[in-house]
Amino acid sequence: MNSSNISELLDSLYSLERLGIKMGLEHTEELLKSIGNPQKRLKFIHIAGTNGKGSTSAHIESVLRKTGRKVGLYTSPHLINFNERIRINGVPITDSGIVSFLEPNWASINKIESTFFETTTAMAFNYFDINNVDIAIIETGLGGRLDSTNVIKPLFSIITSISFDHIDILGNSLEEIAEEKAGIIKKGVPLITLKQNIKIDKVLSDKANNVKSRIVLSDPPSKIKITSSGTEFLQNNTFYKTGLIGKHQAENASLAITALKFFDPKINDEDINNSFIRIVWPGRLQKLGFNIYYDVAHNQDGLKLIINYLEHKYPNKKIFGLFCLKGDKDLGGIAKILSNKFSKLYISTDKNNQLLSGLSLSKTLKKNGVDSDVLSSVKVGVSKLIGLTKKNSVGLIFGTHYIAEEVFNEFEISFDRGII
Repeated sequence: MNSSNISELLDSLYSLERLGIKMGLEHTEELLKSIGNPQKRLKFIHIAGTNGKGSTSAHIESVLRKTGRKVGLYTSPHLINFNERIRINGVPITDSGIVSFLEPNWASINKIESTFFETTTAMAFNYFDINNVDIAIIETGLGGRLDSTNVIKPLFSIITSISFDHIDILGNSLEEIAEEKAGIIKKGVPLITLKQNIKIDKVLSDKANNVKSRIVLSDPPSKIKITSSGTEFLQNNTFYKTGLIGKHQAENASLAITALKFFDPKINDEDINNSFIRIVWPGRLQKLGFNIYYDVAHNQDGLKLIINYLEHKYPNKKIFGLFCLKGDKDLGGIAKILSNKFSKLYISTDKNNQLLSGLSLSKTLKKNGVDSDVLSSVKVGVSKLIGLTKKNSVGLIFGTHYIAEEVFNEFEISFDRGII
């Protein structure tokens, strides 16, 4: 196999995005049936939520791998390479693994008119099956009820924090969004979650009761201490530390601990801590250079958390931002979070034009009371931030996964294979 083969196949795979997002399970079920229903031979942990799905998954995966299990992990979107979405023990799917799935199945994919995400979901299940993983951790792509991943029956489900995101698809209220997320709760399958907004809690509780699903609530972390090397916290009279930064990462890690001990009560705190401290999950308050951070947060709650962190850590410093965003977000709500938080906010778009144009994003923000300057590229924006932070200020690059490659290139950060 040569590089042109994999490039052509991935181009064909990405072209399936023209079919858009199809909310429903029929196509996924049909495609899986055509390849022998690999999902029926696998053990799963299923994770939905608005914020923290990836980080919670990463915490669980790291410990299960540490305890000798062969662990599959399916997340989205990727930062640099498509392969990152499908991993076994932290190692992304090989190019040959992608080819060996796509080439013999194109006829079925085209006949069924499977979307990009439906196809990648089937590819993940197939890859985990042929490699005999012990457990597969599956993150929903969008929502839950009609998400392609919801064809599985997991050992248990996890729902992380829920907030406003994808309101054009999931609903205009927290209750409507929670209803969609709650769709992963299945008859007799335990749900592990955390206490949230009273309206969200009621939606999850009602759904769980209706399908006779036991709810396991995670105890919230306390005595949270954030350092340059991670986040320390107390849960159930035990201190833990994760290598990820932020109060929200203590909450994600606490949810992961509850899930791990539910899955296997023999997992000990030493294994948990040894695994957590080594976690690398790029694009989550990732420090790129002197006082410059990158975070993929793109909804109100996520943005509030990262800005609060920077204000707390750098109370007397100016904050400069470089913001890029996809077009399906609640810009009115986001503008409220960004208002008066930056000494200067710069706007750009990605080189592949998958995001809102800088001019369009800036105009909408201005209508909502947030001033910004439009720049021609991420490269120019990074250069601006580097110059400004030399003057003892703080820089934040944020809003999307889609600029990761451009950002990492500017800071000469290697992400060749995306191994975690």
